[in-house]
Amino acid sequence: MRLGINLGYWGAGMDADNLAVAQEADRLGYDVCWAAEAYGSDAPTVLAWVAAQTERIDVGSAILQIPARQPAMTAMTAATLDSLTKGRFRLGLGVSGPQVSEGWYGVKFDKPLARTREYVEIVRKAMSRERLSYEGEHWTLPLPGGPGKPIKLTVHPEREHIPLYIAAIGPKNLEQTGEIADGALLIFPAAEHLEATALTHIRAGREKAGLTMEGFDVCPTVPLAVGEDVTGLADMFRPYTALYVGGMGSRKQNFYNQLAQRMGYEKEAAEIQDKYLAGDKTGAAAAVPHSLIDSTTLLGSVERIADGMRAYSEAGVTTLTLAPAGFTLDERITALRAGTEAMERAGLA
Repeated sequence: MRLGINLGYWGAGMDADNLAVAQEADRLGYDVCWAAEAYGSDAPTVLAWVAAQTERIDVGSAILQIPARQPAMTAMTAATLDSLTKGRFRLGLGVSGPQVSEGWYGVKFDKPLARTREYVEIVRKAMSRERLSYEGEHWTLPLPGGPGKPIKLTVHPEREHIPLYIAAIGPKNLEQTGEIADGALLIFPAAEHLEATALTHIRAGREKAGLTMEGFDVCPTVPLAVGEDVTGLADMFRPYTALYVGGMGSRKQNFYNQLAQRMGYEKEAAEIQDKYLAGDKTGAAAAVPHSLIDSTTLLGSVERIADGMRAYSEAGVTTLTLAPAGFTLDERITALRAGTEAMERAGLA
């Protein structure tokens, strides 16, 4: 199992710290550094900035939002970043959610599986430097009856195959991800539930494509905090968990809420959502069960974190992406170093 880090969203007030965290992860031998985007900072600019000031760590988009860009533009961005970083780029894609897709990008959030499949096919075809033509339900290239003609990418990526990941939560999306991608970006992963909530669906997709799990990167993001007070550390993540389980998407379309239900928290997920959507964010955070936080994070002493890492490895995780928490840069760097030490103690390094 390899280690990665996730810097989250740029522009949250800790940008200089984020760069220092990425540079320390690079020095410690972490495998990949991911950056996110929603409706603030964009991921490619952040990744270029980080890559220019690191030496060996891969940089990855977690995620580039599918409604934000035409697929050919994403292929251009991926090829450019791979060339500039000399083969250190990983392309992570996702459909985002209905509020962002329709409210920010003006793109209807419908048929996300079909849109993702077509998008991936076009991106891969463009990055292969074939002349680009495509006929699908959502994209037709070139447009018929006009002056457009099939053209090909002029930039040469560093590698023939840039690793492509998809952020997936629901069973059907996970199955399709196993079928068409090189890796899955997961969130709120509990080691004891990973087979039922994710891997069984990914494996079905791999089998549909005539593939095994060999070479497929199972890549969850897990918050990390070091200290002796596990309960206090867990409380740090109550607002974060309540935001996703209670407030991401609509009442009918909240993928994180549905995931919590599949992990056995049906009643609690409903209460969190009810309170969050009613404007009671404090009550929603208080309603998050400690066990839900503890099972989807790495908290406590280095030895306890090592036990958690061992459980993730045994569950089938191949790249464990850490989000080191702390109120200061020193606390985040300490967490990052603890991650390396825990890997060694777990016998996984």
